[in-house]
Amino acid sequence: MLRSRFPDHTVTIVPADTALRAGWALTSGDKGEKVRYRYRPQYFAEVWRPGEPPLTIPLACKGNHSDSATSAEQLASASAHAEAVHMGPWNETPGLLFSTQLPTDGGTMTVHALQAPGSGGRLSPAEVREPNLNAPPFQANAMPDIHPPTEGLVAPEPVRGCHVQAKDYAWFQESLAHTTAAGLMAFTGSGHATARHLTDRQGRKRFTGPEHAADMSIQDAAHTLFGNKYVGTDHVFRLLARGDVEEYRALVHASRHVRPRLTFDKNWGGPVSVHADGSVLALRLLPGQDKEPRPGSAR
Repeated sequence: MLRSRFPDHTVTIVPADTALRAGWALTSGDKGEKVRYRYRPQYFAEVWRPGEPPLTIPLACKGNHSDSATSAEQLASASAHAEAVHMGPWNETPGLLFSTQLPTDGGTMTVHALQAPGSGGRLSPAEVREPNLNAPPFQANAMPDIHPPTEGLVAPEPVRGCHVQAKDYAWFQESLAHTTAAGLMAFTGSGHATARHLTDRQGRKRFTGPEHAADMSIQDAAHTLFGNKYVGTDHVFRLLARGDVEEYRALVHASRHVRPRLTFDKNWGGPVSVHADGSVLALRLLPGQDKEPRPGSAR
């Protein structure tokens, strides 16, 4: 839906909990002053193109096996999750709420959606500095709570949640980009390449232990899929492993019209999924696995 609305942009879905931990302590296990609000959006949709501030939209998603009345209740409760994050001016944060209705009788799946418009998701202009996506991730300690505007001489009581203010725009853009890069590096299997894109509170230390020898190889298994040559995970691994997020995003954006793609590749011999982020998952049976097992043989 967002790709159709913004055809000249790339859309990335970022896990909200991981991204927010770069600035806030969300649970009792996180170091720092806690955000005293237990609801959060599940994801951020980052709508971006190189050289421009992204549009960032909190997403809250629910589902049921019931009816439209249940979906209406879910959309109402989903607003509590989306409103946990405030970006920019008061009451200007965009949002997308979803409730997916999955009938148990095999009927048609229905997705109910609500949109909240707002200018706050456009992370510009940055008050402190311009973002540098190649800079190492920075663990901020942003104050919890959302701050309504002052009315006259009286400052209203803060609202519980996370507030991305203009002074945080550059840092938050960097955090979104690094969180996305960390997820992709985890897909490649390299712990150290994953760790370089995470802060301690996001779990960096979990990925800094000893690595398997195969994870530290040059990852040079070459295959041709849909007429394009892929060399292991190297087409994205080399850039993000050395922290070059800017160049990686430029390449992903330039090739956005050929991805995502999901179909059966006859030459490969199995299904191939090419993701918008440049990662590829290709499956096929090993030689001899397509034969029926002989009677009495082990399965």
